[in-house]
Amino acid sequence: MTKSALITGVNGQDGAYLAQHLLSLGYRVIGGMRRSSTPNFWRLDELGITRQIEFVPLDVSDASNCTDIVRRYKPTEVYNLAAQSFVEASFHQPYYTLEADGSGPLNLLESIRVASPESRFYQASTSELYGKVQEIPQTESTPFYPRSPYAAAKLYGHWITVNHREAYGMHASSGILFNHESPLRGPEFVTRKITMTLASIAHGHTDCLMLGNINAKRDWGFAGDYVKGMYLMLQQSSPGDFVLATNETHTVREFATIAASHMGIDLIWDGEGLKEIGVDRKTGATVVKIDERFFRPSEVDLLLGNPRKANAAFGWKPSTSFGELVEMMAKADYDRVARGVLQ
Repeated sequence: MTKSALITGVNGQDGAYLAQHLLSLGYRVIGGMRRSSTPNFWRLDELGITRQIEFVPLDVSDASNCTDIVRRYKPTEVYNLAAQSFVEASFHQPYYTLEADGSGPLNLLESIRVASPESRFYQASTSELYGKVQEIPQTESTPFYPRSPYAAAKLYGHWITVNHREAYGMHASSGILFNHESPLRGPEFVTRKITMTLASIAHGHTDCLMLGNINAKRDWGFAGDYVKGMYLMLQQSSPGDFVLATNETHTVREFATIAASHMGIDLIWDGEGLKEIGVDRKTGATVVKIDERFFRPSEVDLLLGNPRKANAAFGWKPSTSFGELVEMMAKADYDRVARGVLQ
């Protein structure tokens, strides 16, 4: 019998890569998307899989909508990737973030419990749960300390998943994913902001890239590797919570320097604090400046995850290095700007 998967947020970065992976395994993929006057399919189009997905209108903050869809399709697996996922925006939209990232997982879990109890559930948790980190590196047993409305809402989504697993015996797992990027990342995230703006600078369309805390350290991996870990979690006989990470940390400054090198910009840094700048050694032009408007009200300075549990349980480990990831994203945006196509 053909397995089926309901993916909420199917048109996001992770949703697109996960849909591609599951389709390659012969799954029937039902893609949940919020209603919109202008549906956004660019990621799915770029992967060439749009026509292979069955789309359904799904707003995870609407409990009755969730129950209707789960009852109708009774999917083998449900992957909850829908979220307000931009940390900075959560400070300005805390209530919306709570509805999407906190109530959303609850609505789906209750829908499964009532209408399709055999469905297996995946919750997209996040390394932002660790926030003001209590130990380095972070593992599944590290205490959480959220530092944003986004992380606080995600913390509820995480614990309500654990609660349903323990209270009702549901096959419900959470993936605590550290930063995972790709050419399909949204332009509001710092990695795509860097590669898009530097590509525009390289092609002569823009003068300068404005960044916030370039000393922030993140554990960055390739999203295409991480969705395979999501899938593997739901294939296990017993559910659980798993960290997916590279166990390496790099600064925003490093990301920008490597990305620039793939666009013919030899970036060197001068100055300190808010006056630090990134200069193209070859031209002497200032291409990066610091803008305090891009600093978070409460910063998360260092995230570093150890995925040993996932590796031991189902052999997961990242296959794309940090350098390969940055090169992939830089070249993709350089080519996009050259073609006059920006997403």
